[in-house]
Amino acid sequence: MNKYTGSDFDEFLKEEGILEEVTARAHKRLLSLQLNEAMEASKISKVQLAEKLQTSRSQIDRLLDPDNTAITLESLERLASAVGRQLRIDLA
Repeated sequence: MNKYTGSDFDEFLKEEGILEEVTARAHKRLLSLQLNEAMEASKISKVQLAEKLQTSRSQIDRLLDPDNTAITLESLERLASAVGRQLRIDLA
């Protein structure tokens, strides 16, 4: 019998010891999608975004990389502002 039958997916991830990692990656993927959508809506290219933030295009690629979860709140604030948005964070 499968010991996970009837349990929720978060419980499975917690038992596997990867809940925090998977959650962080999911949040970063969502944030990357939202940033890309905001860039498209504002018609801002990665090159233009790099110029606004006074950084390189390769740094923008790293910041928008959905698999790169090593990003500071300051960087997120600057990115959001550069595309005309505000960063909102809440605890659920």
